[in-house]
Amino acid sequence: MILVKSMYFNSAFKMKTLILFFLSLMFLLLTCRSKPSENTITESVESKVPIELPAHPRLLLLANQEQAIKQAIESNAAWKSVHEIILKQCDRILEKPIVEFKLSGKRLLDKSAECRKRIFYLGYAWRMTHEIKYLDRAEKELLAVCAFADWNPSHFLDVAEMTMAVALGYDWFFNNLSKTSLNILKESILKKGLQPSFDKENTWWLKSDGNWNQVCNAGLTFGALAIYEDEPELANKIINQAIETIPQTMNVYNPDGAYPEGYAYWGYGTTFNVLFLDAIEKAWPSKFNLNGSSGFLKTGGYLLNMVGPTGLSFNYSDGNPTGRLNPAMFWFAQKLKDNSLLFTEATYLKDKKELSSIKELPTVLIWGAGMDVENIQAPKTRLWYGDGKNPVAMMRSSWQPDGIYLAIKGGSASNDHAHMDVGSFVMDALGERWAMDFRSQEYGSLEKQGVDLWNLKQNSERWNLFRNNNLAHNTLSFNNQFQWVDEFARILKHTQDSSNLKAVVDLTRIYKSNVKKLLREAAIVNNLYVVIRDEVELNDESSTLRWTMATASVVKILNDSTAELNQNGKQLTMKVNGAKGIKMKTWSTLPKNSYEDPNPGTTLVGYEVNLPANYKGVFTTKLMPRR
Repeated sequence: MILVKSMYFNSAFKMKTLILFFLSLMFLLLTCRSKPSENTITESVESKVPIELPAHPRLLLLANQEQAIKQAIESNAAWKSVHEIILKQCDRILEKPIVEFKLSGKRLLDKSAECRKRIFYLGYAWRMTHEIKYLDRAEKELLAVCAFADWNPSHFLDVAEMTMAVALGYDWFFNNLSKTSLNILKESILKKGLQPSFDKENTWWLKSDGNWNQVCNAGLTFGALAIYEDEPELANKIINQAIETIPQTMNVYNPDGAYPEGYAYWGYGTTFNVLFLDAIEKAWPSKFNLNGSSGFLKTGGYLLNMVGPTGLSFNYSDGNPTGRLNPAMFWFAQKLKDNSLLFTEATYLKDKKELSSIKELPTVLIWGAGMDVENIQAPKTRLWYGDGKNPVAMMRSSWQPDGIYLAIKGGSASNDHAHMDVGSFVMDALGERWAMDFRSQEYGSLEKQGVDLWNLKQNSERWNLFRNNNLAHNTLSFNNQFQWVDEFARILKHTQDSSNLKAVVDLTRIYKSNVKKLLREAAIVNNLYVVIRDEVELNDESSTLRWTMATASVVKILNDSTAELNQNGKQLTMKVNGAKGIKMKTWSTLPKNSYEDPNPGTTLVGYEVNLPANYKGVFTTKLMPRR
């Protein structure tokens, strides 16, 4: 106030300037508030006044929407097949024991997931057929899990999945269950699902940008929407909390759609994220700007390109190579009106055995029933690049089953579920996977041995596991040392020249103890073969460079620079050019620790070479399939 008075009495001009400044500032603030950024939420749920919601059923499949699915089943053989698979699985569920409380290590997650699958399937079957056997069995399943003492809040994923299961049952069977049963379900959702989420020991995931955020927020939101009328204040709090915190994870897809945790966890985290979005959008159409993250809406392209022509995925991090149907892809295809995103998914729709394992399979019909999945054209682009926390580049000679597929990653071992696989690649050709990545070992088997599995520090036991460090990946090592966990590798450039698809990764910081510069280029040349080019500049100490590639092929060393790989009657030649003293060789894939799973039928093939201090040179490895 003293400053303002002084300005007023000394100079009218200065006073006018100050007034104009404040008016401009107010204008800017109002402008910013009126135009939220593309990543912000435009509104929140009113905190006290109950909001009118669609009547039950209000989650995923609204009342009377069954008819559109029935029409699709009648007119499309693919959808009819999916429908029949669901009904057959429901009939098998009728013959199985009810889900029981039984921990697996510290987890109840397999029971929560099984219950969620059963309610999805039985609920769909009931709504499509109204056969009483499906309703009766669903009620027994729901009452059984509601009788559990708790849903294992110490591992909160278990609570989230079980809350979603019971919420879906409460909503989809709302008009058919007795008041007694509905009250039991409602009380369990409240006391075993929603209320434990306010215990600070259970909610570290609210600050996470990984799949826990997506799964937990989605499960709790389903619970809140299911019992909204009876607990509006609590429900609003849960929903607002989800709306405020789930963008943390949605933003990690920026800028291009790459998901840091890889293919398998994309299927987990992204599916729950989409379930959440669908539930919110159907509860309050057009109220929230929850699709604001441009990277999130691009992530369908990431998943499409993560699968090679063999049907195997680029399974970096804690991932398994087996490709599978991802229901969320049908949501993206619907949202973006782009059926080409389903090019791979359409193939998976034909695998009846695998389809029966998909827990959310009914959502494929909910989101995709209006699409023609029998006439999907191949995508036009052959190279996909995604920047972000774990940048990747995937390229292929064609979308045909015998085409060459090459995928490479940068990133960091500090990401959730990461391995020391920076610079690693996979390769398909002639319908075979030649360069592979080992599948991750089941967590519980390692946790029982006291392995410090979730510690991502440089000296963690996690990196002593054979499948987790760089010595077992398709990348490099110097003096058999591990990659640096706290460093990051960028993909410097990528080109889509039709005769030379390639990407270049800067690995310098990952090997900072040994090199001044290290660039790795991965390319498909003339659509005929693959080249991995490593440009190396050592620091002032000598080093032994080790280049490895994991394979399920039978390997024959032909000479110091050449190896022949044979697989299912097909051949691939590996040939390296570089410094003198290169020695082509193989390494065993048998882990040193007895509690690690063996790796039968696999080999590490590559070369070693001793390099002097300050060495500068290029190593070129050709991978040439014989047609």
